[in-house]
Amino acid sequence: MAITAQEVNKLRQMTGAGMMDCKKALTESEGDFEKAVDILRKKGQKVSASRADRETKEGVAVTKVTENGAKGTLLTLTCETDFVAKNEEFGAFANTLLDLAVENGATSVEEILALPFENITVAEKITEMTGKIGEKLEISHYEVISAETVVPYIHSNGKLGVLVGLTNTSGTDVEEAGKDVAMQIAAMNPVALDKDGVDSSVVEREIEVGKEQARAEGKPEEMLEKIALGKLNKFYKENTLLSQSFVKDNNKTIAQYLDSVSKGMTVSAFKRVSIG
Repeated sequence: MAITAQEVNKLRQMTGAGMMDCKKALTESEGDFEKAVDILRKKGQKVSASRADRETKEGVAVTKVTENGAKGTLLTLTCETDFVAKNEEFGAFANTLLDLAVENGATSVEEILALPFENITVAEKITEMTGKIGEKLEISHYEVISAETVVPYIHSNGKLGVLVGLTNTSGTDVEEAGKDVAMQIAAMNPVALDKDGVDSSVVEREIEVGKEQARAEGKPEEMLEKIALGKLNKFYKENTLLSQSFVKDNNKTIAQYLDSVSKGMTVSAFKRVSIG
């Protein structure tokens, strides 16, 4: 049967698929729009499957904080190329997914994928978008933080996002301080909030490395443990957020800087996600 330009345009508006793809789908479905949509979705599934082994090292990070500032979310939507990552539609889709996740109280990527999106699920919509764009897409991370005040930060390249949760935020410069700390986290990539948050496996590894370094330097065997513990304390200072030197003022640690902004203010939690 003959497919009109108006019908093709209608299906394009419904699905966002390309003109030729819409025409082929309508021809195959003999003008049945529901069947045509299914055909386009199946094409998306086929494309998605054929690209399943592709790496998604590009994308965007997006954040959202509730009006009262007490809850922040961070989502990364990834793709294969920088060209797609910089596309306005791709960025808008990432923000739509984040809004949907927040509205439904999602706590994980799996929960987001199962949410309804129009007449399908988010997972199916991503498959649809994969078929339309021609690249593998995936929600690679979804993080949630609750605190007295949550401050978000997206690095200028759009591929690195940070959430900082603050407590005792009675000062007037809380937002600015939160952003300073978020930028510190983005740049320095601390392994934990403080030494108590460092994974035991990391501690054990650092002690063993310290011992081997001291042994290689010819230090006495009975001194190795003490030397390794000294190196571990240096590791804590350089790699845990509250003990790190503040990049804008090396005379203060992050803990001291926050306390100077608002007495007792500190970081209760943070999340850092980088694409690539």
